Order: sequence, then structure tokens, then C-alpha cells
Amino acid sequence: MTGTRENRATTSARLSSFGLEDGPMTTAVLAERRPVSETLHVLSTFDEVRAATETVAASGQRLISIMTPDLEPEIYDQAALLEVIKRFVLGHSFAKVRVLMRDQARLSNGANRFIAMAHRLTSYLEIRIRAPQYRELTAAYCIADDRAIVYRLRADRAEGIAGFNNPPIARQYLQEFDAVWQASMIEEREVRVARS
Repeated sequence: MTGTRENRATTSARLSSFGLEDGPMTTAVLAERRPVSETLHVLSTFDEVRAATETVAASGQRLISIMTPDLEPEIYDQAALLEVIKRFVLGHSFAKVRVLMRDQARLSNGANRFIAMAHRLTSYLEIRIRAPQYRELTAAYCIADDRAIVYRLRADRAEGIAGFNNPPIARQYLQEFDAVWQASMIEEREVRVARS
């Protein structure tokens, strides 16, 4: 019982450090709704972030949603992750990868292999520039379906969390992503016109 309390306290502390809350739940409900497989992993280096992002992306069945300032090359322009994304979109019916970026600079320089792949697989990968009211968001994350997530409060730092089977947290940030995605539709149209 002591181990369960310590795990719950550790999880609660990790959640609160990222602005997340457990919410008031009784011990029985908490134990029932938070199996061991939903443990959050603390990330402290970019190598850990990259490995966790590969794991999350590989677990996707239909949708991968990425919030990033500029498709960070140390994470998204890596051969292993690019292979995971390629297998995901070509191996699953109706698979989709959505990317929200802060600015357009990386789209135009052509050096990023993720963007080159997006140009080849336009039916599966869609990149949008965040609407102006969301450009100052500092968080970066990758969500697979509505279950797995790698989340960093600040995109310029490696510190973050990964939940490989954590629907409550994944859904919370997927809702945020969806809101920004919808608001960024006009911006995305402008990007398409600029590419033509």
C-alpha cells in the first residue's frame, strides 16, 4: 500500500510540475483508472526525448499530432524517426500526420528531411503554421492517436514527460492541438498559395 501511495504522490508531483492535475479521485477509483502501464516517464535529455518520440510515433494506429516551433532537427530530422513516420503512413489505412509549426522559415529552406517527406506524401502529412494568437505557445509535443504523448513545457529544453499509454493526458493536449489546428486553417491556406 505504501508503494502505491508513493507512486501516486510521485505521479501527482510530476503532473503538477507540468501544470497538470490528477483531480479528486478516491483511492479505489485512482487505482482502477491508473494501471502501471500508464506511468509517466521523466525525460531530461534530447536523446531521451528523441527515443520517446520514436516510441510514441511507432505506437500510432491512425493519427499522429505534432506541436513544434520549427520541426526541431535534433528530434524530427533523424533517420530513425523518419522511418517510423514513413512506415506509419504507408502501413495504416487512413493514417494522418498533422504538424503545427510556429513559423514558416523551415518550410522554405528545404533542408529538413521531414518537410521533404511531407512534400512527397501530401495525402498523409499536413503541416500548418499556427494562427497568430497561438504563435507564442512554448510547449512542444507529439501525440499518437489519443493514447501516447511526449510533452515538453518548453520546446527549447529537453525536460519533459512521456506517457506511452496515458489517454487522460494525451486527450487533454489533443484537445488543445485540435483547437489550434482549426484556428490555423486560414494560415495553412496561405502557406499552400505561397508554395504554388
